[in-house]
Amino acid sequence: MSGLEVARQLREGGSGARLVALTGYGSAEDAARSRDAGFERHLVKPVLIPELVRMLDALFASRS
Repeated sequence: MSGLEVARQLREGGSGARLVALTGYGSAEDAARSRDAGFERHLVKPVLIPELVRMLDALFASRS
């Protein structure tokens, strides 16, 4: 099962989990597929740790 399918099933099951795609695929179409599957963010490898921390801070702050 792909990560996209896992995200879809979690969302269909009502999961409120925060999902971030970390992938090697970086096109606009790839980001759209992630969003459509239920991911809240789409990051392309390699990700710098400071970038990841800022994104997670923003993600959690937006849901507080």
